[in-house]
Amino acid sequence: MIQHDFSPKADGLTRRHLLTAIGALCVAGPAVAQDWPLGRVITWVVPYPPGGSTDVLGRNIAQRLGASLGTTVIVDNKPGATGTIGASFVAKAAPNGYTLLGTSIGPQAIAPHLMGKLPYDPIAGFEPVITIGTIPHILVVGASQPFKTVAELIDAGKAQTGKLAFASGGNGTILQMQGELLQQQTGARFIHVPYKGDTPALQDTLAGQVQFMFAPAAAALPHVLSGRLRAIAVTSAHRLKALPTVPTLSETGLKDFVVEQWQAVFAPAKTPAAVVQRLNAEIARVLKDPAVVALADKLGITLVGGTPQQLADLQKADSAKWAKVIKDGNIKAE
Repeated sequence: MIQHDFSPKADGLTRRHLLTAIGALCVAGPAVAQDWPLGRVITWVVPYPPGGSTDVLGRNIAQRLGASLGTTVIVDNKPGATGTIGASFVAKAAPNGYTLLGTSIGPQAIAPHLMGKLPYDPIAGFEPVITIGTIPHILVVGASQPFKTVAELIDAGKAQTGKLAFASGGNGTILQMQGELLQQQTGARFIHVPYKGDTPALQDTLAGQVQFMFAPAAAALPHVLSGRLRAIAVTSAHRLKALPTVPTLSETGLKDFVVEQWQAVFAPAKTPAAVVQRLNAEIARVLKDPAVVALADKLGITLVGGTPQQLADLQKADSAKWAKVIKDGNIKAE
């Protein structure tokens, strides 16, 4: 009769060896992640057309990120549906660190509350990587408009209900949401006029076709300094260095009216933590590059960085904020 020895020391395999083998299996996943990216190409998806600030800054960062990782990072523009087409593509990609989303507040915190059921969950469908930066906005009116202060604009909006208009770069954009928030906080009523992009919206504000808009600082500033636009407030927490005499909206009496558009990087959900941390560290290093800082300044973007958790907290807070604005205003995607 053949006897089998199942004791811990059978065939020279000690209990200590068994534990070592089990431990090796447990750390195999992270060990592989530490070898990433192994020279493979990484795709950085921008959910907007080429030429915008998200695209321009994203390409600059992607090029330097590739050099830092010893690989190639290509930028793939997948525009459409307020940025949700590109976001959906990344959410469905393999969670291996080779597909990233370089996006903004719209697809991740606003559009999901406007567009009904989306093919991705803006929070559960991604791993936050890093906040690239924030963009303050300026509440501007055309030089021909009579409004010199926020109070004057609000009073007119109450006295002339539904007669004054504000422009935005399109339905579901952060520019529209700020106009909606202004109405909800003050009781004034304005007409929303959406355009196909910030530039035509700004052009009609300059021409007096609409009374006001919330414009990205970099786009509005040259016109403010030339006198073609009048800045009556800024949406940032603090006054802008370029406009030291223009108050924040909070200073005008609108409490908690701090709105900054953000750009950030996300990876598909379940991307290994080691990969996320490596990406965070490498992109944070790129954000300190003098050339990147100079480009961000030109685009009107304040570089941020920070941890994945800080981005997660920012996204959740803004998602809740704009969900309430959209619900209270009964705002629908058009």
